[in-house]
Amino acid sequence: MRPRTLTKSRFQIACQCPTKLFYLDQPEYSNVRREDSFLEALAEGGYQVHELAKYYFPNGIEIDTLNTDQALLETKKRMENDAITLYESAFQYQSLFIRIDILVKNGAHLDLYEVKAKTYDSEGTNFVTKKGFPTATWKPYLYDVAFQKYVLQNAYPRCTISSHLVLVDKNAKCPTDGLNQKFTIKRDADGRKRVTAHNIQPGDLAPPLLNAINVDSICHHIYTSKCPVPNDFYASLSFAEKVQIFSEAYSSQTKIPPVPTKACGDCEFICPKSGVGSPDLRSGKEECWREITKDPSYNSSKKTIFSLWNYRHKERCIQQEKYYIQDLTKEDIQPKKDEKPGLSVSQRQWIQVHKEQENDSSVWIDRDNLLKEVQSWTYPLHLIDFETTMVALPFHKGRHPYEGIAFQFSHHTLQSDGTVSHAGEFINTEPGFFPNVEFVRQLKKQLETDDGTIFRYSSHENTFLTIIHSQLITDPNPVPDQKELCHFIQTITKSTSKPSEKWIGNRNMVDLCELVKRFFYDPRTEGSNSIKKVLPAILSRSQFVQKKYSKPIYGSKDGIYSHNFDNWVWCQYANNQWINPYDLLPDLFQDIPDDKPWLLSTDDRLQDGGAALTAYARLQFSEMTEYERKEIRKALLKYCELDTLAMVFILESWIQDYLFNCNKTTTEEVNIVQ
Repeated sequence: MRPRTLTKSRFQIACQCPTKLFYLDQPEYSNVRREDSFLEALAEGGYQVHELAKYYFPNGIEIDTLNTDQALLETKKRMENDAITLYESAFQYQSLFIRIDILVKNGAHLDLYEVKAKTYDSEGTNFVTKKGFPTATWKPYLYDVAFQKYVLQNAYPRCTISSHLVLVDKNAKCPTDGLNQKFTIKRDADGRKRVTAHNIQPGDLAPPLLNAINVDSICHHIYTSKCPVPNDFYASLSFAEKVQIFSEAYSSQTKIPPVPTKACGDCEFICPKSGVGSPDLRSGKEECWREITKDPSYNSSKKTIFSLWNYRHKERCIQQEKYYIQDLTKEDIQPKKDEKPGLSVSQRQWIQVHKEQENDSSVWIDRDNLLKEVQSWTYPLHLIDFETTMVALPFHKGRHPYEGIAFQFSHHTLQSDGTVSHAGEFINTEPGFFPNVEFVRQLKKQLETDDGTIFRYSSHENTFLTIIHSQLITDPNPVPDQKELCHFIQTITKSTSKPSEKWIGNRNMVDLCELVKRFFYDPRTEGSNSIKKVLPAILSRSQFVQKKYSKPIYGSKDGIYSHNFDNWVWCQYANNQWINPYDLLPDLFQDIPDDKPWLLSTDDRLQDGGAALTAYARLQFSEMTEYERKEIRKALLKYCELDTLAMVFILESWIQDYLFNCNKTTTEEVNIVQ
């Protein structure tokens, strides 16, 4: 086996938590981020940006092999040239190994370019603080470059080196139409996936969408100061000393003792409760916390402060060795009421703490205020959900990088008599088509037939409609119905802080997530307000929803109309629990032959927004069969339809179980204010 080397990605992980180096790349430890990173980068636009960057440094030679030793040998041979440009060149110094996105050699001078699919403001981005340290936003990227420059300088000590970040300029405008579609995914005969560019013309490159920013002075500051890595474990050590410690620990598989920080809450080395990984895998997070707490019986079922919703004082609690919710007092939360009806943030936090400490699994609901809210609504109720993305490379000339794209919506209605219907939907899967205008046209068509109250879940829908509003009014070639579409958007939204014009629509959408935060708390959500957590909690308690949807009425001829489901049963009980409806979504490619290994993803189900936008990216950039394209489209439609149906479930449960058909008040009196 080849000796273990510290790469830039492993260095970044060590910067977050050095202990992770021990769990990394060990198959016996569960890692929930051990997934198809290709598709993740595809969704973010990373591979397209990397491919485009090569055209700003033309005539380069790509070190194409994935074999480390072969890459090192080929790079060494190419570096014998006096002048050369290399893509993905490989270098090693002691137990440190890097591959550089773009390297330009001119004699004894080397220019290192690290390409990132991240936007910056060419008119005013600050990469460092007043003291010269990298800002929190840019710290990971700058340490990435600093690590590469450190390895390259040691590998070629007689050369001078300039280091650069290549970033997407948010102020740039796409010079041509169709640039986005000139980058497609192909799968080699050996199964390797790659993004390739085709038919790139000089006009596609000027003015440029990407800029190179020299970061030599920042790297020098990192090397020569006591600037800590993104965590503060080794603040007293130099950069070189930190690199040495990390590389020795990784190469020898030595575990660096864990030090708790607020980042522990997002540790990837956990064993999920269901759906991912093997039950035989070990949890690195649990092992760390057994060491930290000196509790050999520690397990993840005991709620820690990391599960406390929106809590900003985790570091303080860690310093006081208050690791569990059971350890917290009112002084730690200081619950106080604000000026709005229902719970303030601190009051909601204290309810979560109180119920955990009392082992109380009952629902808390502010019946009086929720009833007032419900009585203010106008029927029919409209429930909408959007699927969106922001692509790095624009679809059309004159568009900015990472402009918002709304490619899908779902729309349910709930009548005053309880009638539910999947009233409509929209999806665009056509490669290269900019869907936003047609998206709003279809949404307007479906919502303008009455004055019913419109619901969204969180701020996402409002944000994207205001983005589209801005796109419409700044379009140099406005569509004929521009004014009508802008007026419609203004009637159902409120302006954000960015537009110069302020408005609040007379049908401004109701944020159902905000109502959950203010008026409803179920301990089964474990502090989360995500609809993916609220839905199964609602389902597990609501007798009304269970009774109604345990029958195959959804998508049936005489039941609830659906665009994508037939005779579907949403409430299913197995293994002494109600199954999460998102786990009932049908698998992709159900009838695909076993001898067709050309599918691009190992994921066979869409269960979250990240998977949805990844699927959309695949539809835009992948070379795939028409069968696969249709299957992905069908899965997207079903996923989005469930999102708006989940909102229906919440409203039906509130109305039927807690407000109008109950014999007693369900408002629970909890001492939430000192």
